[in-house]
Order: sequence, then structure tokens, then C-alpha cells
Amino acid sequence: MIIQIAIADDHTMLREGLSQALDSIPDIEVTATAADGRELLENLETITPDVILVDIEMPKLSGIGALRRMEGGPLAIVVTMHADDEQRRKAAAAGAVGFLSKSAPLPDLAAAIRAVAAGETILDEATTPEILDRYRQPALDEGAAALTAREREVLKLLASGVSGTEDLADRLFISQKTVKNHLASIYEKLAITDRAQAVVEAIRLGIHL
Repeated sequence: MIIQIAIADDHTMLREGLSQALDSIPDIEVTATAADGRELLENLETITPDVILVDIEMPKLSGIGALRRMEGGPLAIVVTMHADDEQRRKAAAAGAVGFLSKSAPLPDLAAAIRAVAAGETILDEATTPEILDRYRQPALDEGAAALTAREREVLKLLASGVSGTEDLADRLFISQKTVKNHLASIYEKLAITDRAQAVVEAIRLGIHL
């Protein structure tokens, strides 16, 4: 069975990277993406995904606000960098059936999508790992064992929207030439060719935050 999903996140590179990464999984199909809660609701007027992934903090209309307007809508997983108990409670009260940190690796996110599509609820932090284990397919080849700590820092910054060579150099307090050397090494180790693909890999490997 192919699980159709929609993604709402205001971070363009993360949203697009997450979409590409999930769409590459055989049993998951990304049917729409949105930059805020209002755009997500507009998308849901014409499509009916099985599961939606929603960030909490978005402009125009937050993820929680969108969920409150979706009574009887698709199953929703809140995926946020603010994964604390208060946000978990707000997500549950708004109708979410899943709650994950954005730092979760791609196999965990894919497992969560399969789990909620099968009728599971993954809101309890204590039971979530056990549930995900039941729906996790063989682990993806991480391909990151050879990455250095600094190369992981570069990947995290790329996924957070810091993509310019000068900006990366300023954030890491290194020269632009050193940034280019790190990028070349990352591309070689992960068998990729550009920064957009690097964002996808950061998400796949769970090192994007």
C-alpha cells in the first residue's frame, strides 16, 4: 500500500529536502507541500492525503491552528524542533495522532507515518520507540560513518538554510576555501553533487538539527 502524505513547514530547504527524502521511499508518496497552515488547508480542499506532517511554528497560521480547523481531516503527525511535553499536549488536544522531533532520522519518520496510517497513536514518549520498531523497515544505509564532526556541522547549517559559502564560513569561523573543501569531501563521501542533495542527506541521516 502506498501511503500518501502532505508536508507543512515554513523552512523551504527543509521542506523540500524532507519531501524528496520521503518520496524516495517505495511505500510513501508526497502529494503536496505547504509553507504554512493556511496553504495546507487550501491544499486539503483538493487532495486527501492519508497522513500529514505539520510543523508547529509557521507564519499566517500555525500547525496547531491548522489542526484545530481540520476536524475529521487526515491523520496528523506534528514534527517540530520544540519537542517538549507542553507542545506534545497541545498537539494531542488539537487532534494530532503523532508527535516527533525534527531531529528524528528518516527511518523513524517513515515508521511513524506507517504506524499512524495503520491506526497507531504515537503521542506517548515512553511507548513511541516500541511502536516505531514494529513499523521500521530495514535501516537505510547511513553512509555517514566517514563524515567528520565539522562536516556534520556543515550539513546541519545547510539544512537550516545557511547555504552561501560566505555565510557558512562566517558561522563556522573558517575560510571560504575550507568550506569548499568540506563540501567537496561531503559530496564524495555521500555520493552527491550539490547542496540541495546535501540537505536531503542531512534529513535522511537525522543530522539536520
